[in-house]
Amino acid sequence: MINRRLLLLLSLLLMIANSWSNNFITIKDGRFYSKGKPYYFIGTNFWYAPILASEGVGGNRERLQKELDLLQSLGINNLRILVGADAGSSNANTVKPYLQPEPGVLNDTLLAGLDYLLFEMEKRDMVGVFYLTNSWDWSGGYGFYLRQTGHGDSPNANGEGYNQYVQYASQFVLDRKAIQLYHNFVRSIITRTNTITGRKYTEEPAIMSWQICNEPRPFSKEGKEAFAKWIAETARLIKELDPNHLISTGSEGLYGCEVDESLCETIHWDTNIDYLTIHIWPVNWRWSTPDRLYEALPNVYLRSTDYISLHQRMAQSIGKPFVIEEFGYSRDRTFLLPETRTRARDAFYNFIFQQVLESKNNNGLLSGCNFWGWAGTGRPNAKVWSMGDDYLCDPPHEPQGWYSVYDSDSTTIELIKKFTSLLQKKDKTE
Repeated sequence: MINRRLLLLLSLLLMIANSWSNNFITIKDGRFYSKGKPYYFIGTNFWYAPILASEGVGGNRERLQKELDLLQSLGINNLRILVGADAGSSNANTVKPYLQPEPGVLNDTLLAGLDYLLFEMEKRDMVGVFYLTNSWDWSGGYGFYLRQTGHGDSPNANGEGYNQYVQYASQFVLDRKAIQLYHNFVRSIITRTNTITGRKYTEEPAIMSWQICNEPRPFSKEGKEAFAKWIAETARLIKELDPNHLISTGSEGLYGCEVDESLCETIHWDTNIDYLTIHIWPVNWRWSTPDRLYEALPNVYLRSTDYISLHQRMAQSIGKPFVIEEFGYSRDRTFLLPETRTRARDAFYNFIFQQVLESKNNNGLLSGCNFWGWAGTGRPNAKVWSMGDDYLCDPPHEPQGWYSVYDSDSTTIELIKKFTSLLQKKDKTE
């Protein structure tokens, strides 16, 4: 009788444990799983969502709900999101309002917005990849922590100051005080309790992954060892704080590792890093030019295929899934307004989506992609963003509308719907 009762108790505990684990995205045999089934996705970058979710400056909950409903109607359930911006340099076009105006001082209104966002995402069965800082100065990031540790203002990375910014930003992974301030911020976010759900963030099902940084880079050959150490330390810290959620680097892949394949492998081999990430930016990387977006597509496809294949081999070697979590292509001839064509962009999106679909059909390691990015109902007021303008996916330092997908982009919208539907179709193995 005792043995029977013990067996029943153990069975019950196992059922509870399985039920709990099913609340989170997991990985088995190098593939993502959601609710016990293989998880392949087409998602988007929606970095400004926590600002919209707040009730303070920049907040617009009515718009947030509308955007989430629109995305849900397209079959999108995976969002890549900035936790919040740090105070910016006087030289930079920086996201406002700031979540972290000073080290250890956090904006409660924006934190409440983050709480609300998680609540609304859960209602729609959405998950998010939340990145905790940025290597670029458009949301503070590296520069914020360097200013606090005596390195002065960051040069404006936009335009002629790029090389100066790289030299400046290369100091971050070498500065232990700056890293400690960043780790303090990480602790404050991950240990937070949601004021709406009453759950700790570690228990929130709407979080898929904590991401160490948006496009982390060492920014120098000399800093590569320190960079790998910082990634490993941060991943270990996050895993200690939150064993329930996945951890990712936010890396561009090879181009985010000083074009050092060994370094890219090293940071993703780490046992606390759960999957690989890559970004693909054909115009920014000069695989294409603004005046030949459509004509350059054969070269873009070739270069993109090579880049994906390289990281596919890396993922196979490591035994982890990988995600193209940023990719973008501008509107035809780099026009910004919604009424301009998106022929070239649609062709590039179709190419990337097809890679994910083929991977799913072949049980491959390429598990998803997040296009950059969702502007939805937002509209540009000017080429340069100013406080009070609609948030688009183009950050303040970039031309507004450059890579944004508006809700009126009918051909792009239909393409997204087509591929999310194909990905969600059950196959014979499910």
